[in-house]
Amino acid sequence: MSQPPELISIAALTCAIGLLAFDEPTLEASRLSMSKWIETQQIISKERNDWQQGKEILNSRLELARREASSLDQSIREAQGRIADTEQKRDELLAESAKLDALTAQLAEAVEAMENELRRLHPCLPSPVQQKIQPLYERMPADEAGKARVSVAERFQNVLGILTEVTKASADITVDFEVRTLSDGKPSEVKAIYVGLTSAYYVNANGEAGIGQPSASGWKWEPSKLISDDVSRAFDILQGTHTPAFVPLPVKLP
Repeated sequence: MSQPPELISIAALTCAIGLLAFDEPTLEASRLSMSKWIETQQIISKERNDWQQGKEILNSRLELARREASSLDQSIREAQGRIADTEQKRDELLAESAKLDALTAQLAEAVEAMENELRRLHPCLPSPVQQKIQPLYERMPADEAGKARVSVAERFQNVLGILTEVTKASADITVDFEVRTLSDGKPSEVKAIYVGLTSAYYVNANGEAGIGQPSASGWKWEPSKLISDDVSRAFDILQGTHTPAFVPLPVKLP
């Protein structure tokens, strides 16, 4: 087995020193060479130690960089996964928004059709009903600018409020005091009784009476002297000042 270079060099140098032991100048030179060699070995050893330490430091830094790179890769993959989830949710929300927009457009068409029908129906409603629904009726937008200011939900609420009052009035008997132009062409206060939405009767203090029916242009009234007492009695019954009784009143079919 071969020996390390350092041991061979030391052995050779020792032999050389032994052979020249009696030669003083040569011995001094050998000692100087020995000193230089030892110094060189020390430098080599120091460089080797420094290199080993530097290597270990570099390996540690490299390992740290690898761990950081691995952690960064993991963070990037997680971020990419979150981005993909976010994009999927965004696409789902956009699709849902498109469905809602389409539904809103359908609802807007439906509520506009109902508003138009209520405008057509409005003149046919009894005067007390018209007065009751007037605040809601005025909220219905009349043009595109108005429709832009009022949401579809608000328009539906207005329509439902009006329909609720109209439905209630259709099954009720409404009493009202009105000023109406009678057969003599003069205005007079009358007591009016509306039966649902299709028939009405009036009578004034002088006993002038009449029958009313709705039409597309409003209520049409015709005088009828024969029903004066019956209308007065029906009015008193409704006001609670007369004993309940059966009161026959004529009904004109459209």
